[in-house]
Amino acid sequence: MNKTISSVQSITNIIAVFCVLFLTTNIFAQQAVFIIKQIPTKAVLFATEGENETPIDSFSTKNDSLKFSTRNLPVGIYKLQFSPNHFIKFIADGKNLEIHADYDSLDKSLKIINSSSNKLYYKFLKKTRSYKKKAELLKLVLKNYPDKDDYYRTTIRKFDEISKEYFEFTDSTAQANPSSFAARYIRSAKPLAINWNLPDTLERKYLKAHALDNVDFGDEDLLRSDLFAKKTIKYLSYYMPSRSQAKEFEKAVDTLLNKARMNKAVYEYIAGYLVKGFSDYGFDLLVDRIVENYFVKDNLNIRQKLKKSLRKRINQAKYLGRGMKAPSIVLPDTAGKVVDLSEIKAERTLVLFYASWCPHCRKNLPILVRLYNAQKKKKIEVVAVSIDTVKTEWIYTIKKYKMNFTNLSDLKGWEGKASRDYFIYATPTMFLLDRNMYVVSKPQTIDEVKKIFRNIALGP
Repeated sequence: MNKTISSVQSITNIIAVFCVLFLTTNIFAQQAVFIIKQIPTKAVLFATEGENETPIDSFSTKNDSLKFSTRNLPVGIYKLQFSPNHFIKFIADGKNLEIHADYDSLDKSLKIINSSSNKLYYKFLKKTRSYKKKAELLKLVLKNYPDKDDYYRTTIRKFDEISKEYFEFTDSTAQANPSSFAARYIRSAKPLAINWNLPDTLERKYLKAHALDNVDFGDEDLLRSDLFAKKTIKYLSYYMPSRSQAKEFEKAVDTLLNKARMNKAVYEYIAGYLVKGFSDYGFDLLVDRIVENYFVKDNLNIRQKLKKSLRKRINQAKYLGRGMKAPSIVLPDTAGKVVDLSEIKAERTLVLFYASWCPHCRKNLPILVRLYNAQKKKKIEVVAVSIDTVKTEWIYTIKKYKMNFTNLSDLKGWEGKASRDYFIYATPTMFLLDRNMYVVSKPQTIDEVKKIFRNIALGP
């Protein structure tokens, strides 16, 4: 019996020791430690997605140190910010991390004490900066120095030497631990090896064809880094400047998005990134092309924080495209009588969203009135929905341009129900509907409207 009690006691002790070890391991596992001289009292942790950085937590510091658990952080690159110009980027990969630095010189003094991934990441960044700088200088010498000179041959050897050293490092790093986040990032982020003696035109042609060869568009974890944003911008740069810039960018966009199709999340991110960028620079036709050919056709979601108008623009194309059922509009006319769009049974109904303060609207309204009145038999009804907020201005515009078609408004501007239902982001915006409220087309110009009236209501 004593043996039994002793055995039970031994087993109990073993279990207790195991539990202590288990709990201790889990308490101290996946911890980030930052020892920084003269560190401020607070720090903010940001998650990264391309150029977007989202604050996800904040911490208080004590005695020049900061500790927090990374247990619940998805693998990726994060930023710990102490002030707008003082921050440290690091890889969170489920392993312990320890970084030491001086606050006044974070870049120069930063030391990775613990974390193989972060050591590789920072080594890669340093080597890449050095390689690019040296390679560009050496290529410049080779393109402008006499090829029979001894210094020319010396420069070639030096170029080959630094290229070999750099790419041996990136290749060996990727092969040593291929599944680690750092290795996957390096494999996709490293620049393409280029022959130094390629003429500029051939080099650009080669880059267009091969610059994305090493990028793993299927690796969704890389969304939590700057990789896809940087690769997209760099790839677009190979297509500029050009006489037909928009056409050249179309080729770049198609290449990028067709490669990104292999992963839905990556695909959505790059599509949104391109739309945002081209919208900011005024490439409206290119934005429309991306929305129609990618967002609409492949039913992509919007991942980024986009301007409200751009988000509406995308949603309008997705949910109010040709052949889709349009929402009904139930609004009061100038006399306060409620009109239901679905009860209008004309062969076609042209729904116009406009405003009294819109210069393009004021220019096109007289033409639209003439087209409407010239119908021998009214086959096209016009329903003009004003997004004005002041009734006198709305009424004044109707009278000034003798708008004798259906005029509606709730005087709530952009926030009116009809404006929201139709995702109105600009004026004028037009929709041609059939008698069953399906979208036939979305005329963009008054010339397209003229063609519609000529073909349907006015005759040749």
